[in-house]
Amino acid sequence: MNPVFVAVGFTTLAIVYRVYRRYTGISLADVPGPESPSFFMGNTKELYQGQAAEADFKWQAQYGNVVRFKSTLGEDQLMISDPAALQYIFVKSSYRFPKPHDRRAISKLLNGTGIVWADGEDHKRHRKVLLPGFGGPESKALLPLFKGCVESMSNKWIDIITNSKEQSAMLNIPAWLSRATLDAIGEAAFDFHFGSIDNNENSLARAYNSIMTDIFGSLSSGQIFFQGISKYIPYRILVYLGESSKNSRIVRMIEVRGLATSVAKQLVKDKAEMLLQGKGSRDVFSLLVKANMDANAKAKLTEEELLAQMRTILIAGHETTSNTISWALLELARQPEIQSRLRAEIRETEAAVHARGDADFTIADFDAMPYTTAVIKEALRFSPVVYHIYRCASRDDILPLSQPITTRSGKVIHELPIPKGTRIVASIPAYNRNKDLWGEDAHLFNPDRWLNGAAKEKKAISLGVYSNLMTFLGGARACIGWRFAVIEIQAFLTEVVGKFEFAPTDKSERIRREACLVMAPTVEGEVENGVQLPLRVSVAPCTENEY
Repeated sequence: MNPVFVAVGFTTLAIVYRVYRRYTGISLADVPGPESPSFFMGNTKELYQGQAAEADFKWQAQYGNVVRFKSTLGEDQLMISDPAALQYIFVKSSYRFPKPHDRRAISKLLNGTGIVWADGEDHKRHRKVLLPGFGGPESKALLPLFKGCVESMSNKWIDIITNSKEQSAMLNIPAWLSRATLDAIGEAAFDFHFGSIDNNENSLARAYNSIMTDIFGSLSSGQIFFQGISKYIPYRILVYLGESSKNSRIVRMIEVRGLATSVAKQLVKDKAEMLLQGKGSRDVFSLLVKANMDANAKAKLTEEELLAQMRTILIAGHETTSNTISWALLELARQPEIQSRLRAEIRETEAAVHARGDADFTIADFDAMPYTTAVIKEALRFSPVVYHIYRCASRDDILPLSQPITTRSGKVIHELPIPKGTRIVASIPAYNRNKDLWGEDAHLFNPDRWLNGAAKEKKAISLGVYSNLMTFLGGARACIGWRFAVIEIQAFLTEVVGKFEFAPTDKSERIRREACLVMAPTVEGEVENGVQLPLRVSVAPCTENEY
């Protein structure tokens, strides 16, 4: 039987059922939200064709922290940035709000059946095996590796700058950081040297270059419509359609997955042999393979699941970090007084490190740098690279609210009943800029809020794993590698800001927050050129005290 006809049949039945449920069950129709310009498209074009979080901020300002919007074919969905509702969904009732099956199908096509794809009992099993590789001591031990990778990059920058007439260079920051963080994830997670900083023709580095914009960026109305109705197509059929598709985006996705798999298979084999010989190292993947070998039969990951973990770590561990650092450097270029203050603290600490006879920063040094910590927290708050998280209510439920909602009919409610099947878009940027949490200047990049402002105040609702931000989520599905990421950002930022000065360019004034599952920088009018953030980079001058 033709799978397309089967998919159409299932879709028709699902739509009829959803319409029936809509008019016989709990309704979201009274929740405030934007008017829908189209039954077929709803508000999805505004949400998915604008820049990342553009609609989120607009709707939050107009309707508050719980917004009802229309998806395709008139379906009511919720965008949520309310702290109490998010705590209930992610921390208190995590497994009652699984990922929608169409989002899991995309995850399977991109990375396979790894921890990001897994749900429920599968997710618990994956997390249990992975946790030993991402603990506090394990993450802290990786600092020298991160330091080595960023130093390789900064040495290249120094060569380029000193060989230029202007003694400065316009560098595409994310292109460099993507290669450096790929090397860092290779060394730290797999004890494997990709060498992409020294060789920009590295096949894996080229495959991952602009991958998210190529696959998920600049969606047409037709693609958004298919994305909207794919929720009515059963999971297995969606995966089949994806695996057999000739669409250039999906072909690119599967090609990258295949290349990463070939590297992963060799690594799994090598790690297992070394462990059997008693020679295992302390990289994340060795710890993962060891934990899997020690696990009982029911808890063990299959070979495909092991390979999927590597693909997931590769893309999540370098794409998100490189973009986070890129956005941080853009803000520092735009606000030189913040950049100078940060550099002063970095150099002051560096002098203290050298005075005690050490060559490099330690984790304790990072912890004793309040302004650097504030800048990193503010970068993670202001520019969360993963901006939307998708969930679905597995049963009729009631969401608690930190602030009451005045419905369209004028009723004031303090909790929100939602029907089974309600699809939820958790807006990380809108939560991270909630003025009740972060102050009236929440839409400004201001590290001082972490030293003497609203961010320093203890929050009534505990949510995120890192400083109550939603950037790494919270609860059972919080980012397992958040400590790893924070230490990597500390190592990279202290190195490059300590040595270099960053200034805006004509192109950096036209930076877009490109929406492509992650928030990536592109240049207005040059989106087809992929991820770009050109900044003018020069060697930072020494102060009198440093001569």
